[in-house]
Amino acid sequence: MYWVYLVFALLAGILFGIFFFGGLWWTVQKITGSEKAYLISVTSFVVRTAVVLAGFYFLLMSGSAYLFAALAGFLIARTIITYKLKPGEAYKLSS
Repeated sequence: MYWVYLVFALLAGILFGIFFFGGLWWTVQKITGSEKAYLISVTSFVVRTAVVLAGFYFLLMSGSAYLFAALAGFLIARTIITYKLKPGEAYKLSS
């Protein structure tokens, strides 16, 4: 039964990663033409970081194994989002 909770922690980490990196992508899209780019970027950073750190903290209270599973899920989400958005191609097109 222990592995079921680890899978839930992994899925929670994936959701945290989607929230964090999806929010980062949304922020970059919004600040490109905004007059208040500094305010948008700082607010987005604080909110994204606070939500993800709070989630990791609650998982850590259950045990360090759950935190490591969530961190693995977070990195998996980062890899998937980076692959799907293909930032290297966008850079090549703008050069």
